[in-house]
Amino acid sequence: MERQLIEFNSRDELLRLDVQRIVYFEADGNYSYIVTCNKLKGAVCMNLGQVEDVLANRLKERKSIFARIGKKYIVNLNYVYKINPLKKQLILTDFTNFAYQLEISREALKTLKELMVKMKI
Repeated sequence: MERQLIEFNSRDELLRLDVQRIVYFEADGNYSYIVTCNKLKGAVCMNLGQVEDVLANRLKERKSIFARIGKKYIVNLNYVYKINPLKKQLILTDFTNFAYQLEISREALKTLKELMVKMKI
């Protein structure tokens, strides 16, 4: 599969990322953190809604690999390993190099689970 790069440009820095290597985005007020497969964590001066807009505009049809989960996260669906609404737990992994455990609301995880079943991912 051909690499697709996405850029986040600010006054002070430029982040260039391979879309497939982004594991998740995490909101922190007016900033969003981008976490990658190799455990790098970069910050961009955008709220999560603005990140969603950037993904939609730049990735077009490939934006469907990302899903907004609640108020705090956008996750790469390719890395979803375990969804446990009762424990409010989402685990993202590539089965080799990393495993991230996120705490997310039951409602958001139920919605994600339904989406994954519907999309047959």
